[in-house]
Amino acid sequence: MSKRDELIVKYAADLKDKCGVTPDMDLLTKVTIGCGPAIYNADSSTVSGTDEKELATVKNNFLIKKLGLKDGSELDSAIAKVIEQYGKSNKNKYRAVFYYLLAKHFKKESVYK
Repeated sequence: MSKRDELIVKYAADLKDKCGVTPDMDLLTKVTIGCGPAIYNADSSTVSGTDEKELATVKNNFLIKKLGLKDGSELDSAIAKVIEQYGKSNKNKYRAVFYYLLAKHFKKESVYK
């Protein structure tokens, strides 16, 4: 099993155990691949739910540029909802899981087809 496949299994477990979501493995795999080399770096593989600068990066680089959404308060509320769903006290919010949940929230799975 490759390192990426191991991470995808770990992300699927997080979605199931921490978020209460049954993952669409095909979408999760594509989101993980879309994260690129960031998933292999300890710092960039996670999203800090309390770092405003990092959350702004998620909003600008993922929601606006990748998913093609318009900037607005609904983006911030969606990020807050995902943080809540993943668990505010959970320190390790994996980027691929975070992006997966946002893609599902906005029904933008087609971006990864």
